[in-house]
Amino acid sequence: MGAAHVFETPPDGVADDWSMPQNWEQFSKSDHARWSEFAAKQTEALEGLASDTFIEGVRALELDKMGVPEFDRWNERLRDVTGWEVVAVPGVIPNEPFFKMLSERKFPVANFLRQGPSFEYSDEPDMFHDVYGHMPMFLDPTFGEFMTAYGRAGLRAERQGMSDWLGRLYLHTVEFGLIQDGGSLRAYGAGLMSSFAETVHALKSDAPRRLQFDLPRLMRTDWPFDEFQPTYFVIESFDALLEEMETTSLKQVYAEVADLPLIPIGEAVPGDRLYEGAGANA
Repeated sequence: MGAAHVFETPPDGVADDWSMPQNWEQFSKSDHARWSEFAAKQTEALEGLASDTFIEGVRALELDKMGVPEFDRWNERLRDVTGWEVVAVPGVIPNEPFFKMLSERKFPVANFLRQGPSFEYSDEPDMFHDVYGHMPMFLDPTFGEFMTAYGRAGLRAERQGMSDWLGRLYLHTVEFGLIQDGGSLRAYGAGLMSSFAETVHALKSDAPRRLQFDLPRLMRTDWPFDEFQPTYFVIESFDALLEEMETTSLKQVYAEVADLPLIPIGEAVPGDRLYEGAGANA
């Protein structure tokens, strides 16, 4: 990931809580047109690959019909449909304010938009990734509750020095997660939803390994940030994911994994449980 929008202290124009004005007027007619065109194209392409919740969320929030959403107005619709709101931030922010926002049902959104000749790729999370990739999933109230619980767990993990371990839970679910959905394997992670090519790779290619959700294994799984993932984790449902957060002693899991090495990118280990349902790797 490039470091252009990764911050340790609030830059000029950013409040102490890391929020900032969206300055919606900064986005050009071209920005709005490219957003609308790509969102509509992406939504059509993801039919049958993405979780039904995602497709329903895109349409309920009208993300395939509008340009760059104006947060002051769009948040009214978002709160009504999901109970959440978005907050503009300068980019990747430190753990504590990120977790705090989630615990308050606020989702931080990078206040810049991918540039260049193609809208299909950004080397760091931008506004399209954060809004289009993430927010439709909040249409499912159970997913929203999971995210709130994750934010609270993150604040505890930060005090315990365990944020890196918990961060891999976010990476392998919220960003690159797969789910058993309606008898087939679907994608729901935002990193997949904003990349059609990786969604196809995750669901259809024989190259990646698809594993059943296993929290200690997941927390030890290293990942690449500049290429497609070689390992994906499959959850049974969002209810099961939320239950994992609410009933598992994360402190015990941290104790189990803290002194173990990370599992190198793409490697198998004894005890791995391959997902063998519909759409699984051969």
